[in-house]
Amino acid sequence: MKRKLVLTIAMLVSGNIFAATDHYVLRDGGYVRHLKVTSTNDEFHVSADVDFESTTNNGNSARCSSQISGDAKSVGKDELVMKKHSESEASYCELKIQLSPNGAKIDQSKACDNFVVSNCRFSSDGKELIRIK
Repeated sequence: MKRKLVLTIAMLVSGNIFAATDHYVLRDGGYVRHLKVTSTNDEFHVSADVDFESTTNNGNSARCSSQISGDAKSVGKDELVMKKHSESEASYCELKIQLSPNGAKIDQSKACDNFVVSNCRFSSDGKELIRIK
């Protein structure tokens, strides 16, 4: 009985040993984008957030902050796709993430507009988020 308990605990712990989390950040003008990719064996979980703050010439400020997370699938070498269903619409927000050794690029589908407000966008517009080591 003790042996089975120890074996079960060892299996649970060993599965978590192979988990890795990478963080990516991009500051671009008034935007700050953050991406977190957690991988456990062949499973991926992605969390992306964006914050925007800008002051216009007339002193008005525009602000927004949005976040999305979910499980992602590997669709190619260093490429992940995360789909999140919109509760208010019959559509999916799709984030395509291209990973490199030093960073990541994010592209979002049009349906992601349901998850953000105002000027916020998860897409990095071709710019690379820098991997934090």
